[in-house]
This record gives sequence, C-alpha cells and structure tokens, in this order.
Amino acid sequence: MAVKLETLKDSKILVVDDNPSNVLLLEALLQQEDYHNITSTTDPTVVRSLHEEHDFDLILLDIQMPKLNGFEVMEQLKEHHDQDDYLPVLVLTAQTDMDTRLRSLDLGARDFVTKPFQHAEVLQRIHNSLEIRHLYKQQKEYSHTLEEKVHEATAELRKSQLDIIRCLGRAGEYRDNETGEHVIRMSKSCQALALALGLSERHAEMILYASPMHDVGKIGIPDHILLKPGKLTSDEWNTMQTHAHLGAGILADNESEMVQMARTIALTHHERWDGTGYPNGLKGEEIPLEGRIAAICDVFDALTSWRPYKKAWTIEEAIEFLKENAGTHFDPNLVPKFIDILPKVLDIREEHQDSHEETAQ
Repeated sequence: MAVKLETLKDSKILVVDDNPSNVLLLEALLQQEDYHNITSTTDPTVVRSLHEEHDFDLILLDIQMPKLNGFEVMEQLKEHHDQDDYLPVLVLTAQTDMDTRLRSLDLGARDFVTKPFQHAEVLQRIHNSLEIRHLYKQQKEYSHTLEEKVHEATAELRKSQLDIIRCLGRAGEYRDNETGEHVIRMSKSCQALALALGLSERHAEMILYASPMHDVGKIGIPDHILLKPGKLTSDEWNTMQTHAHLGAGILADNESEMVQMARTIALTHHERWDGTGYPNGLKGEEIPLEGRIAAICDVFDALTSWRPYKKAWTIEEAIEFLKENAGTHFDPNLVPKFIDILPKVLDIREEHQDSHEETAQ
C-alpha cells in the first residue's frame, strides 16, 4: 500500500521552534522539496490549538523553548489526542542524552533530528515520518470502511432474518387474516411496550424478532375450526388451544436465543395473570415477561382487526377491555404502560393496515 508522492507533498506540516532562523531554514528546505502546506510558529503555547484546528500530518518540534518546552507541548498534545490515533511528532534537539530520547518517545515522539542537522538527513526523516503517517491514515480509513461494510452486511442479514421470521409468522395467520399485517403490528407493538417498560434496546429488538411467531402453531389447526364463524364446541376449543403446544414444538430444539424466545412466546401468550389461561395454567409472574407483553399486544390488535368470524372493535372498546381484565387476564402493571404508548401503537396500525374495510379506524 504505497503512498502517492502528491499525497506526501500535500501533507500539513507544522514547524515549532523559538529561534526564527531555524524556522526560516526548515521552511526553505521544505519548500525546495515542494512541500507547500507549511505552518510555522515560534510560540509553543499555540501548538495544541493549531493542531486541533488543522490536524497536522507532522509536527517538527524543538525541545528547548521558553514558556513551554517540547516535553510540555507533547504532554498537551497527548492529553487531547485520540489514544488510537498516531501523534506525528519529529523532535528537533541539540541534546543527545538517552533521558531526552526516552522521555520524548514516552510522550509520543516518532523520530529525532539532532541539531545542527544535515539537510539531507532531516528531509529523509521528514519523508519517512510522513509516509508512516499516511500509511496509518490509509489503514484507519480502510478499517473504518470495512467496519461500515460489515455493519451494512449485518443489518441486511438481520433484515433478512426478520423477513423470514415474519413469513413464518404469517403462515400461521394467513388463513384467518389474509394480509398477514397482524404479525407486524403485534411485533412492533411488543417492541414499543418492552421499551416503555425499561427493557434494553437489544431485549426489545429480540422481542420484535421473536413475537411474529407467536401463533405459528395455527398451521396445525384444521380450517373448519380456525375459520368457523360461530362459537366453537368444547372439543373444537380444545383443539384450538393445542396451537400453543404445536407452535412450541415447531420452534423447539434450536440454539438460537431469538428462536428460544419465540418458543416461549408461542407457548405462554395465552396464559392469564389469574392462572386460568392455557396451555399450562401459569399464574402471575410465573408467566415469562415476553409472554405477558405478547398477550396484551396480540389481544388488542386481534380485537381491533376484522376476522371472518367477527367484526373489528373500536379502539375505545378494546382499551376498555384491557382495563377491565387487568389483574385477571393481563398483567395489571403492563396495561397502563400499554395505554401510555397507545399513540405509538396507533401509528404502527396506520403504517400496517389490513385491506379489509371493517378494520377499526
């Protein structure tokens, strides 16, 4: 990965020396070599602010200066510098002792030039320092680009996973809700409620991904029961209830954390707070939180949506139902939170409407 010559010549260079004659000499040498982006100062107190403004590719820094010596300047630069970045300092010094060199290196210096310096040597060291600086910048840009590509690819993969999950969820809903928008509305409402409860964004996103499969077990329910317009018989109702176990079975034996959560939701979203739900009669906080969240969001959306066997309820009727059944059917702590996010839920409904005219407005 070579550095282009024009890139080197365009480098931003700062010369810092309290002796004006040294500054003029270095400027002349750099200009002769076609470096044309040069800034100079004899005041070491302005180095930090200049570097913050211009982000120099190389700082030629004298050590022995009044007000601030070179060590103190490097301390300021290091203090306000990104620890992962490359501090481009080339030290100019008449001191050749090991302590000076070690202290300079400890403070971030990359190379040394001993005064009085040989013109060819100082130019070569400047060239080498700039080449390293630009190679570092290129590598950093490459890493950033690679990170962005990985992020994009991961986001695309997650989107594909969610699309597949929603398709699987729709398979269970399709026969009694042809558009399949219910699973999208319900899952997004679950995510919104999870966030309102203070769950982490990751946990809420997991619920978003897992909840579309809550009724996947309906795949195993015969049409004459699933689509029956009237009241189910006792035997038919028993068969309908098996969709919770069927869904859990479909999602069993999978190591994915998301699929395991989906199995939990499929199995528990028909449990009731008072223990009268199915399939296992769990009560109160025995019911996993994800199942309690899904129960509210699923029932609200189902009530306010048209089905072959019922008309859609109004929003007001559905909210009143949630209130009346808080503490019996639903977790009484979650119902008020759901009502708090109702505007968000209604926005989700607006964005993902069913095609049926009977859907509640």
